Amino acid sequence: MKTFYATTPIYYVNDLPHIGHIYSTVVTDVLTRYHRLLGEKTWFLTGTDEHGQKIERAAAAQGTEPIELANRVVLRYHELYRRFGIANDDFIRTTEARHRRGVEEIIRRIEAAGDLYLARHEGWYCASCEAFYTEKELVEQKCPIHGEPAAWQSEENVFFRLSKYAGRLQEIYRSQPGFVRPETRRAEVMSFVEAGLKDLSVSRTNIRWGIPFPGRPGHVVYVWLDALSNYVTALGFGAGDERLYREFWENPDGRRVHVIGKDILRFHAVYWPAFLLSAGIPVPTTVWAHGWWLRDEKKMSKSVGNIVQPDALVEEFGPDALRYFLLREMAFGQDAAFSDQAFLERYNADLANDLGNTVSRVAALCRQAFGSSPPEPCDDNEVIGAWERAREAWRVAMDESAFHRGLEAVWKLLSEINGFVVSREPWKILKEEGPSRRLSRILYACAEGVRLVAVLLSPFMPETSRRICAALGAAAKEAALEDLEWGRLSTGAALPAPEALFPRVDAAAYFSTEEAKTMSTNEPARPAAAPIADDDGRISIQEFQRVRLVTGRVVEAERVPKSNKLVRLQVDLGSEKRQVVAGIANRYEPEALVGKNVVIVANLKPAKLMGVESDGMVLAATVGAAGDPSLLEVAADVPPGSIVK
Repeated sequence: MKTFYATTPIYYVNDLPHIGHIYSTVVTDVLTRYHRLLGEKTWFLTGTDEHGQKIERAAAAQGTEPIELANRVVLRYHELYRRFGIANDDFIRTTEARHRRGVEEIIRRIEAAGDLYLARHEGWYCASCEAFYTEKELVEQKCPIHGEPAAWQSEENVFFRLSKYAGRLQEIYRSQPGFVRPETRRAEVMSFVEAGLKDLSVSRTNIRWGIPFPGRPGHVVYVWLDALSNYVTALGFGAGDERLYREFWENPDGRRVHVIGKDILRFHAVYWPAFLLSAGIPVPTTVWAHGWWLRDEKKMSKSVGNIVQPDALVEEFGPDALRYFLLREMAFGQDAAFSDQAFLERYNADLANDLGNTVSRVAALCRQAFGSSPPEPCDDNEVIGAWERAREAWRVAMDESAFHRGLEAVWKLLSEINGFVVSREPWKILKEEGPSRRLSRILYACAEGVRLVAVLLSPFMPETSRRICAALGAAAKEAALEDLEWGRLSTGAALPAPEALFPRVDAAAYFSTEEAKTMSTNEPARPAAAPIADDDGRISIQEFQRVRLVTGRVVEAERVPKSNKLVRLQVDLGSEKRQVVAGIANRYEPEALVGKNVVIVANLKPAKLMGVESDGMVLAATVGAAGDPSLLEVAADVPPGSIVK
């Protein structure tokens, strides 16, 4: 039987969860809900990493014991997960006895393979990463991830023969292209391994907060060997009952997917599979490294001081609104900028207007006409074709983990349902004919289309999906595969009183209130909703950061029929392919465009040019009085999907 096992990183307990943690967890929740919807047996693991120097220091700074700090922070994770509707099957803590037994078994197997030895270890160490860096990797003697000064450390450690597994790792990367995703990250990992692997220190003697290294008195297990093992120890590996381990990790028909941030890619795509190869354990099928949420052009982190806590946004707008924003705003695998203004714009335009108004309109028409869901079903209408196209596009996007494209497919279906309502004018039919059979069939098509929108949204916005179904008289339950079939809306079902899904928010009033809140607590004020440009035409850095520029490679090009200027391009952005229409045909022949590396504005709303949809914009200069286009090109060795800033 096919199984799907998905994991988040396990999170440090040195501080409270923020948007970066929530994003990884929501993505994993969406993945497992999607595969569960398709009828696959799934298992979703998340948890906390509670050992190591970082936690030891954080606890000391607060005048408490590491386990007390861990217990307090873990409670916040559980509380936040409940609020976000996270449907995890297990939560592993590295301080649990089951985890320790599993780690000891992995080390026993690695020792039996002859892959451990004692040696002196010296190098530049970042306490936040709990990792060593070479002189070359440092930036002005600071950690390349956290920007903190690196400290020179020297001690006798247990080493793992990582170099022994370079060849086998390279074979995995070559033979399993989906092992590391997106492609840009696979290239990064392959380059790292091809440059040569050094053996890895897997014990520490200068800390005490961790798992004692078996058979090595005075040594503690290196926090990454400890932490990475959670993916199998949580399934019972080494702890007696290994039924879940056999079902979800050893199953040849199963998928084992790690969802991580790109900053911990090396640990998951190099060290972890090497540990597993040594221990004789199957490697994961996919390591999916997503981008960073940026604020002020920097990765969100406690050390930088630019984190966004989710509590206030959830309190104000509900968890599903934030879930939607995170999945729609970021192209999975790339970086994205977080701003309150962008969130408010998505909330009002996409949720309050497009989704909320459509659901309210259709439910209100049904209630007004029949006092119930439509009594006469309809299986011959334009909405069915729109639904079938949307379902196919949604499936393709979800299978590629292109969550923003999956949501775009849902919103396109919403737009077509709205168009159907406007073209049929059911309010006129009600006035002229009353609650007729014709009116019932029209409204059934609309209501069934909206119910199916709810099914497609269920992995992303589970509570909203249930509320939409309830508003239409459908069963408000966990979506299943059969719910993707047309015609499952109950006829003549009682409808509840209307309730706004997402009440529209006055952005100016919201920002002025938030500014007043921060001023009253003597905290830096959140930027108010800024105008697009100042009087001199200049824009703020915050406005510029909202434009997502990425490199792309043109893989197909052809002229748009009946147009002298337009060319339809298929552009590879690394993690996805986009169709972009550009007005450059008077300067470039289509065949000359194939293979060019160009720059794309990747977060424009799709538009139609001469009836052809364009999902983005190619950057080009205009030259001379005639305004001839000249493409902005980048070097051929820059991989598709690279951020331009």
